[in-house]
Amino acid sequence: MSNRTRAVFLDHSSLDLGDLDLSPLTQAFSELQLHDRSVPEQVVERLRGAQVAISNKVPLDAATFAACPELKLVLVAATGTNNVDLAAARERGITVSNCQGYGTPSVAQHTLMLLLALATRLPDYQAAVRAGHWQQAQQFCLLDFPIVELEGKTLGLLGHGELGGAVARLAEAFGMRVLLGQLPGRPSREDRLPLDELLPQVDALSLHCPLNAATANLIGEYELNLMKPGAFLINTARGGLVDEQALAACLRRGHLGGAATDVLTQEPPRDGNPLLAADIPRLIVTPHSAWGSREARQRIVGQLAENAQAFFAGAPRRIVG
Repeated sequence: MSNRTRAVFLDHSSLDLGDLDLSPLTQAFSELQLHDRSVPEQVVERLRGAQVAISNKVPLDAATFAACPELKLVLVAATGTNNVDLAAARERGITVSNCQGYGTPSVAQHTLMLLLALATRLPDYQAAVRAGHWQQAQQFCLLDFPIVELEGKTLGLLGHGELGGAVARLAEAFGMRVLLGQLPGRPSREDRLPLDELLPQVDALSLHCPLNAATANLIGEYELNLMKPGAFLINTARGGLVDEQALAACLRRGHLGGAATDVLTQEPPRDGNPLLAADIPRLIVTPHSAWGSREARQRIVGQLAENAQAFFAGAPRRIVG
């Protein structure tokens, strides 16, 4: 089948910035069409006659599947499959495979980078130098913003899979103690603390759990108030895990020592977002870039090719839905 298979990558530019080796993917199909991006009105026409659809964030719904009867395989160039109607795919016998674990080193180091930037007040010191405050100082150094050492501090993790585990190892290398929190909707475990016990103990909280009905707004006003004064909050998981309005208010009143997020509820945030207001202190927002190292994106290319080859061989892997 691979020798006569046409594949279409609907949003190729969301993965490749011109710095990736696509040969593993091109060799998996007789024809591979690359589109930088696709709006909904273009999807059916572009997929017509194709056996394989590759998508990062372009939605693939029941109507698309109905209009493209030759489609046999959907390759998701990410872990999340919320853009694919899995029930409709299953009904039409379309296999859906995703990519997994590709961004662990990249996201883990980004998480620690955000925590270190908050602890060392990096954005504040950078702004002070740009404003000329160091140049006007009365002594050799500028120490206007209190610096926190991570050694001896406690990090709380919500989510302790592959990614949470990688963050835990990095944190322990800095001398931090790691505590694990119990996620709602999961079976209780002796090594997991309920939120109301975990939050008052941690000096920093890092989120690495999925967004679903049980975890939506997992960290809201009540939970933020349970955290220690001066504690840090890091979210490199999913927008929607944190009540953004409540976090903005919490930072404005100075309860937390700082917060950093790589994700927002709407991405890109074209309609604005409470966390993009200019008056929020001690907040770092990065543009969902934690996953995006070249090495991580190259791993996605490799996994897409592996998933295609496994499907053609009659042994599909990384199947979802």
